[in-house]
Amino acid sequence: MSNILIKEKRGFDKKKKIVVLTGAGISQESGIQTFRDADGLWEGHDVMEVASPEGWHNNMELVLDFYNQRRAQLNTVNPNEAHLALAELEEKYEVTIITQNVDDLHERGGSSNVLHLHGELKKVRSTLDPSLIYDCTTDVNKGDKCEKGGQLRPHIVWFGEAVPLIEVSADICMTADIFIIVGTSMQVYPAAGLVNYVETNVPKFFIDPKPASVNVPNLSVITKKASVGVRMLVDELLN
Repeated sequence: MSNILIKEKRGFDKKKKIVVLTGAGISQESGIQTFRDADGLWEGHDVMEVASPEGWHNNMELVLDFYNQRRAQLNTVNPNEAHLALAELEEKYEVTIITQNVDDLHERGGSSNVLHLHGELKKVRSTLDPSLIYDCTTDVNKGDKCEKGGQLRPHIVWFGEAVPLIEVSADICMTADIFIIVGTSMQVYPAAGLVNYVETNVPKFFIDPKPASVNVPNLSVITKKASVGVRMLVDELLN
């Protein structure tokens, strides 16, 4: 048996798995506003007006315009040090990022395996057939339809809608050798419950300047903003 096969059989070349759960705090440092920091207002709008099925049915044009503006704003911001640092972990680990954010800053920062729990700003889908999902970099207007004739809507999970990828995310969390939480309040479910699927003995790190009290075994809290705390942890994990 060759040396390579011996190494593989013994597991010497197997990378440890890191699962990262990120929230609005990591993107805020890039200039993306979070509605929870503005008493329920998101860029001046009540979130239920622009992020709920009811808001969509009441004023489709307002909702489309809101996401057109968010999409345009996204093109003006860049990944920050936290996004870039997380991408560096792939040098040594198998990394999956589960993000509650709808921006593409993780991908632009270099991360190759990103799962968007709440949808993606740069995608739209058909209201007639939700499986029809399209890349989108321009404005979407009333009357823009899929090939089946259904109005296009933002590919975003709104309040009151199911989170299709939550079960997949839970399965991923169960495989983690290291679990990292960045920039999320850990108060919004079902995403906040993902940590409960991580094995008890797995090291867990919670990076947030004002972390909520979380009763989780084997948890280390780093009270730093994302760009600082993530860089500190990544350097430690790589070295």
